[in-house]
Parts: sequence; structure tokens; C-alpha cells
Amino acid sequence: MSDLIMIGYDSTEQARRAESRILELERKHDVVLTGLAVVFTDADGHTHVDTHDDIPRRAIATSATAGALWGLVLGMLFLMPAIGLLGAALGGLAGKLNQSGLDRRFRDRAHELLEPGKAAVVVMTTKLNEGQFAAALQPLGGTVLKTSLSQSDEHELVQQLVGAPQAA
Repeated sequence: MSDLIMIGYDSTEQARRAESRILELERKHDVVLTGLAVVFTDADGHTHVDTHDDIPRRAIATSATAGALWGLVLGMLFLMPAIGLLGAALGGLAGKLNQSGLDRRFRDRAHELLEPGKAAVVVMTTKLNEGQFAAALQPLGGTVLKTSLSQSDEHELVQQLVGAPQAA
């Protein structure tokens, strides 16, 4: 199971401080990251996503598809404004995301955190020491959104993403 955590901040600087603390937690093995990004919206309303592309490769027991799944999650949250324009293949993936923890309500709340000038840190993890995580990030404040993807949801999403046949 993976947890997806998004913490909204009033500035990109706050989100960058949170990002640094999360990377330190990873070095201490208090969190196993499969994805980490800082997302911010500029004054013109354009969303920017800065990712750590090496995290899926570094994570223990992570396959090559972890990066693809992380990319799909980020894309569905921030980069694809209209699911209806995606076509059947990506539409199926979007439908599966809607059945998982990334439903329309979660995505709407994520967008509310990113008004122009605001930022967020987005974390995807397979292991989390919640006490250490909360203690490290609490001094920064922020608004927290959290959801989980079950192993079966992850498996189905990866199968759809890479085109592997699904087991009956």
C-alpha cells in the first residue's frame, strides 16, 4: 500500500523546507519514498511541478513501473485539466484512480491548496514513521491531505499503465 500525502503551504520557500526535512527523514529511514515533488502555482496561475526523478530508482523493492505510477498520479492531480480529452486508455486509468483514493474530491481539495502564489509538497511513500514525520513537519504548519492506494489498486493501475494482461 502507498500513502499519498500533500501538504499545502503559503509559499514555495515553506514547501522547499518541508521537502528538505522529508529527504532527511528518508536518509534516517523514517520514510521510504516512491515519489516526492514540490508543486507551486505562479502569479499567472500556471502550475509547476519539480520532482526528484531518482527517488523511484532508489526506493527499496521498487520496480521500474513505480516511476510511471508516480508520474501518472502527478499528471492526474496537476497536469491534466480535462480527463474527457484523454482518450480511452488514459480515461480507463483515470476511472481506476477515481475508484481509488484519488477521487474527484481529493483532486479538488488538492487544487484548492494551490491558489496563485501557493505551493505544496507531495509525497508518495510505502513506509512512514508517522510520529517522526509529524514532528519534523509540524513546525512548518501547512494543510495536510492524505489518501492511500491499496496494493490491489496499485497493481491494477500499473497493469493498465504498462499494458500487461490482468489476471482473471
